[in-house]
Amino acid sequence: MPRPRFSRALADPTRRAIIARLATGEASVGEIAWPFAMSQPTVSHHIKVLEESGLITRRIDGTRRPCRLADGALEEIEGWLSMLRRGPEANFDRLDAVP
Repeated sequence: MPRPRFSRALADPTRRAIIARLATGEASVGEIAWPFAMSQPTVSHHIKVLEESGLITRRIDGTRRPCRLADGALEEIEGWLSMLRRGPEANFDRLDAVP
């Protein structure tokens, strides 16, 4: 099974939490870092991984660089998860057919 370009990015729970935060709207690195018990440079590293995977984008707003989910990011993740679900569902269907 091919690995999507974002599989490394979603392997870390901190990055999944950042994605969940950005699903509620755009945020600065400082706003994203606030609930985590880690330094801002560490959060910036996680953001860089997410940006390189194409899941988030940043824009320039004066001295700020707010982050947001990339267009279609959640749909791409959902499509990948749907594909993963099909295997177990097919196995359960085969088990249901066993007399």
